[in-house]
Amino acid sequence: MMLSVVIPVFNEEKTIEEIIRKVQAIDIDKEIIIVDDFSTDKTRDILKSVKEKNIKVLFHEKNSGKGAALKTGFREAKGDIIIIQDADLEYDPREYVNLVEPIVEGHADVVYGSRLSGGRPQRVYMFWHKLGNNVLTLLTNIIYNTTLTDMETGYKVFKKEVLQGIDIKSKDFTVEAELTAKIFKKRCRVYEIPISYYGRDYSEGKKIRWYHAISAIAALVKYKFCD
Repeated sequence: MMLSVVIPVFNEEKTIEEIIRKVQAIDIDKEIIIVDDFSTDKTRDILKSVKEKNIKVLFHEKNSGKGAALKTGFREAKGDIIIIQDADLEYDPREYVNLVEPIVEGHADVVYGSRLSGGRPQRVYMFWHKLGNNVLTLLTNIIYNTTLTDMETGYKVFKKEVLQGIDIKSKDFTVEAELTAKIFKKRCRVYEIPISYYGRDYSEGKKIRWYHAISAIAALVKYKFCD
């Protein structure tokens, strides 16, 4: 099975080269699809110099958000399995092998990498951010009768055919809730794997804000009843 690694990027000049190196170092058959969401720093210049044959770089002509970047990347993906990889080094590509295993072995259609289920290194910080994530995860479990521990995780892995049946409407970070809602509505087999999390704070470039939780709640409720 080939893995498509979709990397949405916005203003990550400090980390984009390193994340590319880390992903390339993983010994797995893969393609890398990088979608630059109209970065205003040096990210676009760096990406224009990328020449590796297994990397495709796409450029948005205006800033549209993470959801829009993922939609672009998913559309180009040719792999049997598709994984989302943030460009900010919070997540470790060395964990790909564990993340894809339930799909490769035929147990899962979707795998979430959980930052909150224990067993892997976690940065100790940002209590209110974690509390908000816990509330969103609890609401997900109530609405969709499931047992997730980390709905907002950046590591989501899909069989290609799962995403082929999903029309992403969200342009921003709300895409995390939309994807979650739609895979449970489709009755996909979802597994979780503990992952490491090397989180950064706002001074280090973290972009998600408290108000994104409001749109996430709205999406969880909306997509329970709508497509």
